[in-house]
Amino acid sequence: METTVEVKLTGHVRSAAGTHRTEFTFEGETLRAFLDAFFEAYDVRDLVIAEREADATTRGWARVERPPGTWRKNPEGEQTRPYARVLVNGVFNENLDGFDTRLEDGDRVALMKPFLFCL
Repeated sequence: METTVEVKLTGHVRSAAGTHRTEFTFEGETLRAFLDAFFEAYDVRDLVIAEREADATTRGWARVERPPGTWRKNPEGEQTRPYARVLVNGVFNENLDGFDTRLEDGDRVALMKPFLFCL
């Protein structure tokens, strides 16, 4: 099954991909299938995805073993790098079904890694 989504890219991801918006068709119907195909077409995986838990946290942030309330955390290997986010139709993927979130034709997927400047 093929799915076509609208992809929006910001910051470092936008610069590396060379565009801020594209329509992308991939085999499958999950965010995981989209990400695998998109990262194969655009070399931006390392900007967005943290392979290890240690890569998902910025130094100096407090560790949270059990997020409060309804906060969810993706499993190791499916987390984003600090400041990077993956959204589906404006909702953080960890608040949906993580990488197993189902996508339909016309859904919007955003890959964000903003530029940060400190003086």
